[in-house]
Amino acid sequence: MSKHITPSQAADLIPDGAVVSVSSSSGLGCPDLMLKAIGERFEATGHPRDITTLHPIAAGDMSGIKGIDHIARKGLLKRIIGGSYPSGPSTAEPPLIWRMISGNEIPAYNIPSGVMFDMHREAAAKRPGVLTKVGMDTFVDPKRQGCAMNAAAQETPVVKRVSFEGDDWLYFPAITPDVTIVRATTADEHGNLTYEHEGAYLGGLDQALAARNNGGIVIAQVKRITKQGSLKPHDVRVPGMLVDYVIVDPEQKQTTQTLYDPAISGEIFRPLDTFRVPEFNIQKVIARRVAQELQANSCVNLGFGISANVPRILMEEGQHGAVTWVIEQGAVGGVPLLDFAFGCASNADAYMPSPYQFTYFQGGGFDASLLSFLEIGRDGSVNVSKLSFRPHVTAGAGGFVDITARARKIVFSGMFNAGAKLGIADGKLVIEKEGKLKKLVNEVEHVTFSGRRAIEQGQDITYVTERCVMKLTPDGILLSEIAPGIDLQTHILDQSEFPLLVAKDLKVMDARLFAEEPIGLSLPVKSARVLEGTFHE
Repeated sequence: MSKHITPSQAADLIPDGAVVSVSSSSGLGCPDLMLKAIGERFEATGHPRDITTLHPIAAGDMSGIKGIDHIARKGLLKRIIGGSYPSGPSTAEPPLIWRMISGNEIPAYNIPSGVMFDMHREAAAKRPGVLTKVGMDTFVDPKRQGCAMNAAAQETPVVKRVSFEGDDWLYFPAITPDVTIVRATTADEHGNLTYEHEGAYLGGLDQALAARNNGGIVIAQVKRITKQGSLKPHDVRVPGMLVDYVIVDPEQKQTTQTLYDPAISGEIFRPLDTFRVPEFNIQKVIARRVAQELQANSCVNLGFGISANVPRILMEEGQHGAVTWVIEQGAVGGVPLLDFAFGCASNADAYMPSPYQFTYFQGGGFDASLLSFLEIGRDGSVNVSKLSFRPHVTAGAGGFVDITARARKIVFSGMFNAGAKLGIADGKLVIEKEGKLKKLVNEVEHVTFSGRRAIEQGQDITYVTERCVMKLTPDGILLSEIAPGIDLQTHILDQSEFPLLVAKDLKVMDARLFAEEPIGLSLPVKSARVLEGTFHE
């Protein structure tokens, strides 16, 4: 018997007061038609009311896939918990969900994406919750904001600091979904789901288990339905025993602004010469310097921003394949994509489900992470998750906190300050007009990464900007390199709210970074890994 129903019939199944878990990553894997049907039902009937939604990664992209904005209605949403949220350009109207959050209309929380997947897993196994070090001394910690995004959220905490076995931990109680909404490519009549046109598996299986094991229902949105028994069992990522209902959207987009690209889903491999190499500009200078921090034969995580261009730098330098890239949506290897397709990769070696990719990150199994910054604090802390004057431009932390919690090496990249007019001439950086907004501040507005905890753990932290390179040390932030053409006092020290340490052997950044030609990048080979410590019975 087919489990196929219409979107409106599926929306009718969601009761008032339900906890609804949604599998998505911006436009990637977003069950947009199902969310639209829920919003339309509410507009027509006033139901469902007072639902709580869970989003390990954002639902919707504000660029043709509305996602959460379909249900961002007063009376419909009671509370929202997300690893990240849809964002928009500063010149655009803020998404509806951001208006609700900033207007304090509903409690809103930002829990690290990996921890949210852990919470689903704990709920599925009927365990009490998650004990973790992820997020300590950041905005996640109850000693700071405790994941609260607005005043309404502060009234009902979602995380506690607890003592266990003589140590401090963060404790996130499991949250049990009544309804889980997932997306796939194909369902058979029994509800088995395959993902052959998807750019990632995300966390649909874990989210489905959390609802199913606790008496809830699972709704799947797919492009097509096929005959029972026609799917290869090794291709099924969510078995039909976990799926109650299926709706069909033959027009669902693969990801943001992309109806379907077989290279994103790994069905074909693109020739390397079809990938765009970054044009020569200030951002490319920074990305090149970041690339010089890498070692061959290493596994490196990438975040959004300038660092997302580093794989293209390696490609231009003839070093493609020297590093295995890993991104939180689950792609391993290949070429991570840029701009609206960020979170996807072409020519990937493998796709891991996001919850297991986050387990890899949380445990520090990878070699390095390349991430961005909005602000750097005196103590080395970094903010990427909140700017009060542009709240809807920042999308929350996503997996940033999971990734940085135990990363051995992190390279943060960004512009030294905001709004500077810059140029490059004769292999030197030229500052034509200084920026008005300092990004090296005494105290960051939101601690997404804790410099104090990094020092305690012995993490290797580097900050790369267009005019200098800095290192985090126990004594403070140390200026180790300066760009050619830059005045140390005027262009760097005077542009920071706090004193920078200056290395006795202060170096000039490689002049090749500031020329159009390839820099002749050569990556040192990572030494073979050995077992750390001693085993005891």
